[in-house]
Amino acid sequence: MIAMKKFRIFILCVTLLTGAFANAQTNYPTKPITLVVPYGAGGSADSRSRQLAQKMSLILKQPIVIENKPGAGGNIGTEFVAKAAPDGYTIGMGNFAPLAVNKTLFGNLRYNPETDLAPIILIEKGPLILVVNPNSQYKTIQDIVAAAKAKPGTLTFASGGIGGSHQLSAELFMQNADIRMIHVPYKSGSAAATDLMAGNVDMMFEQMYAAAPNIRADKLRPIAITSKKRSPLFPDIPSFAELGYPKVEVLNWQGFIAPAKTPKPIIDQLNKAANEALKDQQLRDLMLAQGNEIGGGSPEDFAMLIKSESTKWSAVVKAGNIKPE
Repeated sequence: MIAMKKFRIFILCVTLLTGAFANAQTNYPTKPITLVVPYGAGGSADSRSRQLAQKMSLILKQPIVIENKPGAGGNIGTEFVAKAAPDGYTIGMGNFAPLAVNKTLFGNLRYNPETDLAPIILIEKGPLILVVNPNSQYKTIQDIVAAAKAKPGTLTFASGGIGGSHQLSAELFMQNADIRMIHVPYKSGSAAATDLMAGNVDMMFEQMYAAAPNIRADKLRPIAITSKKRSPLFPDIPSFAELGYPKVEVLNWQGFIAPAKTPKPIIDQLNKAANEALKDQQLRDLMLAQGNEIGGGSPEDFAMLIKSESTKWSAVVKAGNIKPE
């Protein structure tokens, strides 16, 4: 009799807890959401996060507060999200390097992108442009390849740091063109571009949104773009594919992530809100004006992209024997 009474109490407690948990998901969100950006304030990831947070706050009827946690190539902020409570109140901006590159590059991450994080939605993808100084003797891909083969290991390319899309784009190009060049890493992409414009390095794979103003101002000369096709913003810049290097396709991307085990209904609600925010015409115009492809879609779509990108860049990092600083 006592055992039966205890069992009934146990069942009642489980029922109450299950009901409370389900109710919490149904009513989500009931308080502000923290959106962790794994880079410093003022950068592209930070700006886009703030723009989307503003739109999604109106949709979800709760504030979305940006928290910058920069450092270690995006690993610090991404790890923070991975270890946060899986309740939907801590999410993050997940980027190319910490989700698809750093596991292979660093080898000792304290989070596993595949098992510790839940994709929410892809926000955008953007190509890079191979640029040189306007006074450079290199005017085409053929010029660069010929010079690199004539004097292996003498041409230089700049980047915003080891393991980022600047360097990996160049590494992918070198592997496909069978050439070797010298990597010159800087503390930021802007510092690298400044030195390129000063004529201190030979070339750089620069983010399109960052390269565009300098190209238009004739401060940089474009050679080729890493998207599959030419950009409507710069129809005169050929793609690597049409120049004979179809595998040199790079799209730097970012999207929202949550801790693993975040309930599916919450992930779906965040996905729905982000998809709705991405329909905002003002935001779309801004993203397209920067040469980016607008994301969207399901969490599963984003998960598939992360998986394919991880496979691709893991092979590039290993083949190039790229090591962290």
